Amino acid sequence: MTQTQSSNTAFSSLNLDPALLENLTSLGYESMTAIQANSLPLMLAGKDVIGQGKTGSGKTAAFGLGLLANLDVKRFRVQSLVLCPTRELADQVAKEIRKLARSIHNIKVLTLCGGMPFGPQIGSLEHGAHILVGTPGRILDHLQKGRIDLSELNTLVLDEADRMLDMGFQDALDAIIEQAPTDRQTLLFSATFPAEIKSIADRIMRNPQMVKVESQHTNSSISQCFYKTDSFEERVKATEIILKTHEPESCVIFCNTKRETQEIADELHYKGFDVVALNGDMEQRERDQALVLFANKSVSILVATDVAARGLDVENLDAVINFQLARDPEVHVHRIGRTGRAGSKGMAFSLFAEKEMFRVAQIDEYMDIAITPATLPSDAILKEPAFDARMATIQIDGGKKQKVRAGDILGALTGGDNGVDGKKVGKIHLYDMRAYVAVDRSIAKQALKKISNGKMKGKNFRARII
Repeated sequence: MTQTQSSNTAFSSLNLDPALLENLTSLGYESMTAIQANSLPLMLAGKDVIGQGKTGSGKTAAFGLGLLANLDVKRFRVQSLVLCPTRELADQVAKEIRKLARSIHNIKVLTLCGGMPFGPQIGSLEHGAHILVGTPGRILDHLQKGRIDLSELNTLVLDEADRMLDMGFQDALDAIIEQAPTDRQTLLFSATFPAEIKSIADRIMRNPQMVKVESQHTNSSISQCFYKTDSFEERVKATEIILKTHEPESCVIFCNTKRETQEIADELHYKGFDVVALNGDMEQRERDQALVLFANKSVSILVATDVAARGLDVENLDAVINFQLARDPEVHVHRIGRTGRAGSKGMAFSLFAEKEMFRVAQIDEYMDIAITPATLPSDAILKEPAFDARMATIQIDGGKKQKVRAGDILGALTGGDNGVDGKKVGKIHLYDMRAYVAVDRSIAKQALKKISNGKMKGKNFRARII
């Protein structure tokens, strides 16, 4: 297992199909990120690769290009399988692969995840696919019922492998790998590299090449504060002071347990904040809705576990609050790295108890920074009301199945008499049976009226503010 380092960062330096290179140029992908530059030449040479890099490092495009280079589109068989810990991440990965594959005609990428009905998935599998992206549990279900044939698989990707193990997918992974041909390329990506990952790699990979990309967040782009708070009540109070002092437009609060995410979200909701919890116990529909509200700025605060926050497609968080310190300093770096991206300044606040000083020391050593516990801002600010999120969300009871498109929703809002200002319409998210549109809070009632009284695709749709 060797570390590799590459200096040439132009995609054109790679031995890739000209159509793929042309598409990369049209997507505005000019030079490779560190993980792409170091792993892609190895992947294209057919090597097994272990990539260690955090969210946002460009790993999806790296393995996406790797598996597309291996693909024979004329053979309508499953040739690549990408396993992800959550449905959100699987959706994101499938979207990226489709984007990278735009220049390849008749390619079929299929997403298979739990929390979704079996029927449509069975129908899609009967029509065949080149690339499967999914969660281990659901992929294994289909495999055991004989709906997936992996006999022609040439590339297996384990994405966020550390989280799949955290979520208890070890047995499902073993059962899937058992059904895959041994003569294949295996690509494993993980933000952290615990012993369990090493033992999996030793077992299922052939002389893997290790590509490790250090966090690209300089200590200067993220300002970190550590506050000593012992009881649960003290932590909630500290969190409220931090939120009211800084008023972040988007902030993730990390907890170590599912139960705590709900408790803290309830406490903050009671205190007037726009907040949602995100954890593995929630129904898929609730999780989708929570992610939509946070991504479109209708909710400023998301309280989540590390596992649930994987696949969170939100750029440039203003702040991260560690309600509890991560159990591993590497995970701490991963958490705070979600803020201060793309050269912007980020803020990270960590709460710890006296008995957790050893964890603070581990982070100090791992990040090579001198940590001195800070004093919380004045609690006089607690008298101030909680700040409101900038946007509000309208849920529409119609989606892709009713042929509703983003353009229809935008047209219904901005067209005709009393049309709302297009600049005050935010993100639009479409699902099979429903759609969500974010609008500036100041025009929410007017926008709801426009949707409820207007028509899309010649039909009236029920709508409500959530």
